[in-house]
Amino acid sequence: MSQGFSLKDQLFNAESLRDLAQEYGRGIDGFDAVTFHAEVVAGLEGRELLERLDWIADCVETRLSPDFNVMADQLEAAMPPELDPSLADDDFGRFIHAVPGILAVRHGLENHRNRCFELLHAATRRFSMEFYIRPFLNRWPEETLAMLDAWAGDQNYHVRRLVSEGTRPKLPWAKKVDIDPLVPLSLLDKLHADPTRYVTRSVANHLNDISKIAPDAVTRRLQKWQNGNLQATKEMDWMTRHALRTAVKVGDVDALALLGFRADAPVQLARLSLASERVVIGEALALEIELTTDSEADVPVLVDYEMRFYRPNGRGGQKVFKLKQGKVPAGGSLVMNKRHPLKGNATTFKLHPGPHSVAVQVNGKALGEVSFDVINPT
Repeated sequence: MSQGFSLKDQLFNAESLRDLAQEYGRGIDGFDAVTFHAEVVAGLEGRELLERLDWIADCVETRLSPDFNVMADQLEAAMPPELDPSLADDDFGRFIHAVPGILAVRHGLENHRNRCFELLHAATRRFSMEFYIRPFLNRWPEETLAMLDAWAGDQNYHVRRLVSEGTRPKLPWAKKVDIDPLVPLSLLDKLHADPTRYVTRSVANHLNDISKIAPDAVTRRLQKWQNGNLQATKEMDWMTRHALRTAVKVGDVDALALLGFRADAPVQLARLSLASERVVIGEALALEIELTTDSEADVPVLVDYEMRFYRPNGRGGQKVFKLKQGKVPAGGSLVMNKRHPLKGNATTFKLHPGPHSVAVQVNGKALGEVSFDVINPT
């Protein structure tokens, strides 16, 4: 039987940690790379990904000076060459190079803030310090935001990306930041016109995070940026779509309007029909949708369907699925067909026999609903 994929083993193994040991051995006088490698590899078993990062930092820390200023110098001396600035995208670096960030938080957060900023600035050009700038945002919000404001104009795009990524309100895996989630919008104002997709993708993801908290603030900002014409039109359009993906999914009318899909579009639901009103778990719900318009011009539409699930506890559940982005032709109709599998072994939710329904949503507006029964296989 083949083994399942293990990210922690891919990132942290004897080979990758040998590379790290050699970097420290070359950069720091007296650093015993051989014993470090043996110790750190022996301690990997039983530790999860982030625990392994802390363990690696533990093993490095005992071999460095207890004086943080000296420690920071040692960490910088052991850093590998900077990531290639000509790539401009998808060059995240290696997790083994997170150690300077971990040790900066451990030993410099209270009494060596400015030296930590220097260390993080150097380290993020090798591996993103997005996790490790966040404790400084919480402990020193004004000072850290001022530093990030300066970094927003840095010549290195990894540093610029850190400004956006490190301040995201819902950064995956990361420590929560206590600042008002709208405060970093002034930083994003400086970053949205960045020439690198690595930065603009982070800006769009950051806005998507904010859209879950304050969707109106996101649509206003995107409109402001569009009007400013500082970013190339094609890239601005991409950022807008990416930033609004959650808002679109929940049918936010302002987000949809910014993308050109009006909630009051002159479209009618002419037909919503099912192949069967009884669907067996494990089979597929087949539906057909027809939209029409009396408009003399084509009408842009973003069509979703919402599955509304039965739950024995009476609370129910729902989930929106994308169907089609297109146009209803002038004075004509648009017909769409979809087969939605009703999996009995879905990992995210469990299907229960009983009354269900499916609703059609066009440009964020519900136009119709039809019911069906889900039944167990015989």
